[in-house]
Amino acid sequence: MKWANALSTRPSLEGAVFEVVERSQQLLSAPADLGFVFISSAFASEYSRLMPLLQERLGVPVLIGCSGSGIIGMDGQDVARELEEQPALSLTLACLPGVKVEAFHLDGEELPDLDSPPDAWVEAIGVPASSHPHFVILADPFTSKINDLLQGLDFAYPGSAKVGGLASGGAMGNTMALFSGDRLYREGAVGVALSGNIVLETIVAQGCKPIGHPFTVKECERNILLALDDGPCGSGVSQRPLEALKTVIESLSESDRQLAQHSLFIGIARNEFKEELEQGDFLIRNVLGVDPREGAIAVGDRLRPGQRIQFHLRDAQTSAEDLEMLLQRYQSSFSASNSSVGALMFACLGRGEQLYGEPDFDSRLFRQYVGNIPVSGFFCNGEIGPVGGGTFLHGYTSVFGICHPL
Repeated sequence: MKWANALSTRPSLEGAVFEVVERSQQLLSAPADLGFVFISSAFASEYSRLMPLLQERLGVPVLIGCSGSGIIGMDGQDVARELEEQPALSLTLACLPGVKVEAFHLDGEELPDLDSPPDAWVEAIGVPASSHPHFVILADPFTSKINDLLQGLDFAYPGSAKVGGLASGGAMGNTMALFSGDRLYREGAVGVALSGNIVLETIVAQGCKPIGHPFTVKECERNILLALDDGPCGSGVSQRPLEALKTVIESLSESDRQLAQHSLFIGIARNEFKEELEQGDFLIRNVLGVDPREGAIAVGDRLRPGQRIQFHLRDAQTSAEDLEMLLQRYQSSFSASNSSVGALMFACLGRGEQLYGEPDFDSRLFRQYVGNIPVSGFFCNGEIGPVGGGTFLHGYTSVFGICHPL
């Protein structure tokens, strides 16, 4: 298994295509089975020319990609770069012996109903569940019905890794694009299913730290928290969510209290049976608003009684510490080995230099712990990755998909 990436910052599309094709083929030095291409929105007026230009020079059987306002790849000195708001083209080529690669395009309006059996989703994808595929998914933010798609894929392919992101671009929607084969798509989702001699391991860095202690949801209505219980398994005192939040904030340092004014989130525990919850055990969701009269809090996800939640904070330091903690955990796990050949990175538009005040932060930290493997990807309108056994659409997150043979 081999993996190569090339990044170009040439302002002309022809020049950029020539550079990335020439360098990636030279680095791979083997026939490619799969390609990923990520193109910056600086080339928006030329999106329709991208795939024909690539197809002229490439013989890769499966090639997918999308647009991004920031592009990630390897420069000529083999350094991972995150190029934001500037012309950039990133091309990854992979030689995958023993791996079956199946591309797909799904229109949001044609997705199976969520009440449909798994077979309906298998038919839509065209890959049997028995092959235990892993997925890379690139989607339009507006027309893909991405949450339904992820829920359906989890239903039909339990245990399969699924990573990806929502295409991004400029302020106008027509600056976003999806690519598959020789086609340009403006709607839906494109992706690949990878089965056989391949493992896709994931790191999902949501960039938050927990504050206070976990609570149990005692009463809620859809996404509105109405009452919390401060004891394990609902054995404590019931209180209004705003009262609980006030108590938590009073226990914080002055700097964290200031942070809570604008960077407060709620984490929903994904493992119902784990007694001691840790950082990384939560699905992070936005706090959408509060009702001071009722003491209620609106959360950016559906809730149900019995779930455990914990308040979280996010800033640059917390994001850096969270990613480093997850990378250290990955590095020390049995699966972190020299057999990893390449990685895809899907980072939120709210991260990067805007968050850290310096370029290439997440990709540099990733390679520090995972090793000198090619990294490519883009800055997304939403990131796709697993937490606690389910696949979700995230925000403010960096998701990594790391490939190696079985």
